[in-house]
Amino acid sequence: QPDRPAGRGNKLAITPVKEYALAQNIPLYQPLSLRKEPAVVNALRDLAADLIVVAAYGLILSKSVLAIPRLGCVNVHGSILPAYRGASPISAAILDGKAETGISIMLMDEGLDTGPVLRIGTTPILPEDTTASLTTRLADLGATLLVETLEQWASGAITPTPQSELPGEVSLCGRIEKDAGLINWSLPASQIERMVRAYTPWPSAFTLWKGEPFKIWQAEVIAGTAAPGEVVALGKEVAIGTGAGLLKLKTVQPAAKKAMDLRSFLNGAPGFVGSRL
Repeated sequence: QPDRPAGRGNKLAITPVKEYALAQNIPLYQPLSLRKEPAVVNALRDLAADLIVVAAYGLILSKSVLAIPRLGCVNVHGSILPAYRGASPISAAILDGKAETGISIMLMDEGLDTGPVLRIGTTPILPEDTTASLTTRLADLGATLLVETLEQWASGAITPTPQSELPGEVSLCGRIEKDAGLINWSLPASQIERMVRAYTPWPSAFTLWKGEPFKIWQAEVIAGTAAPGEVVALGKEVAIGTGAGLLKLKTVQPAAKKAMDLRSFLNGAPGFVGSRL
């Protein structure tokens, strides 16, 4: 995709893929839209590629692009299709408390992740997994699986498997909005803890304290009761009341400060315990 501002300096950032392409003198195109820039589609057609690989691209491939390569367009998708078609499959699987997820290598069609599947690889979702850690593991799995799959697909050793369209097996997940991480303390602690992990690193799970955003980066579900949003002390630990159970805080980030362990935060926030988030 086109270079975009990133970081505190809001400077244009380039991806590792672009860095590699420039270093290897590989032709590079960064269109804003494949539908509105026919010159790029013509350039792709002129390359006479056998196959196109897509991974976390974020733009829709038009019918004219899908028709270019003789072996089709292959997508590396971060779920076990047909579950979690769409833009945020890794976060969605964590949010739903799934025990397992994986990578699907699929042939692209004009639908949203609806094409036939060539290969699937799986991995457990660990209790401590965040979207960041699970994305890294799935990226490694996807890279290995992709290379194996392309060789087999090109040699004719794989028969594509159509996806199920049964209502109980198909699920969709959209783009995550910036305010998705706002915590509703009436939810069960287990669900809020999954939010914390699913929205790490972005957009982060957060609440409001003294009218300012208060991010929660690590937390743990423990037994106990308190009013939703009430901050209670349990010996040396601090937890928040929820709709079911307590959420023990471990790593937090108050407004305009860096992330820190809870004890460091409490040393400078004596009024936190007993407050209502």
